[in-house]
Amino acid sequence: METRHVKITGTGRYLPGTGISAETIDLRLGTEPGWVMRKTSVANRHFVGEETASQMGAHAARDALRAAGLTFADIDCLVCASGTMEQPIPCTAALIQRALGEEESGVPCFDINSTCLSFVTALDTMSYLIEAGRYRRILIVSSEIASKGLNWTDKESAALFGDGAAAAVVERSAEGESARILNARMTTHSGGAKHSEIRGGGSGIPAGSYREETAADYLFSMDGEAIFRQASRLLPDFMDGLLGHAGLTMADFKLVVPHQGSVMAMKLLQRKLGISQEQMLYIAPHYGNVIAASIPLGLDMAVREGRLERGDNVLLVGTSAGLSLGGVVLVY
Repeated sequence: METRHVKITGTGRYLPGTGISAETIDLRLGTEPGWVMRKTSVANRHFVGEETASQMGAHAARDALRAAGLTFADIDCLVCASGTMEQPIPCTAALIQRALGEEESGVPCFDINSTCLSFVTALDTMSYLIEAGRYRRILIVSSEIASKGLNWTDKESAALFGDGAAAAVVERSAEGESARILNARMTTHSGGAKHSEIRGGGSGIPAGSYREETAADYLFSMDGEAIFRQASRLLPDFMDGLLGHAGLTMADFKLVVPHQGSVMAMKLLQRKLGISQEQMLYIAPHYGNVIAASIPLGLDMAVREGRLERGDNVLLVGTSAGLSLGGVVLVY
């Protein structure tokens, strides 16, 4: 079963603070003026102050529910689809439920984590449960705080990231509605597992083993060049499978919403896949790489700006740590 009769009925967002300019990041990194813009094209990003991931997620969830004309009482399941977690236990979804003031609701909550592809994975996975009738309406929330895990001595990766949250309400399409998922695909190539990682904090290098001299193990590490080379080699065949099974070509899409990994990743996608400027939704200059929240933030922007209308073909696509490639082809 590839086609699933589901639709996104509301999207929402939350961005902490007023934004941090590329010039401010230049100062923090100790680089010459203009270096961050030349390397990343990220003119602005948001970093949290006192907010927690669950508080940000609750703000985005309320925004999505308002857009859908619903309340939390209409939701059957809450999924947190994020690459970062507020704490190891319990799942962040449970903390978002509490932050919403719905701790006695009994609505099931759990996390789905495939790092930057978490929203795409959650949409794909949960759509089957909606199609099967297990859930009527679900709330998917991606809430990411990258800023607290950055290694500021690794300038090229530290300059890319921002914090933020986005959410979407997903439910079964009504009889006769065109909205549906046409196909989804994910492949993982774990030869690239070390290209993007945080080594410490789990059972491999437990939190109790932390020492000042091993602090880098507990911070984000990324080899952007290695990811680029591997993804460049894998993307064409991956996309052939994703689009071929949907019976579409790139020209059939009104909008392509990619994971906003980096300028290099965006150029790779456009060149390798033949995406036009009109089709490409590029939000990284405004928000940076917001991990799994990047794609739902892009969706929310497209809806707000009127770039996406019912019946339009949309492609959600990207890469994530693992190394994984993933995408969802849907009719909005």
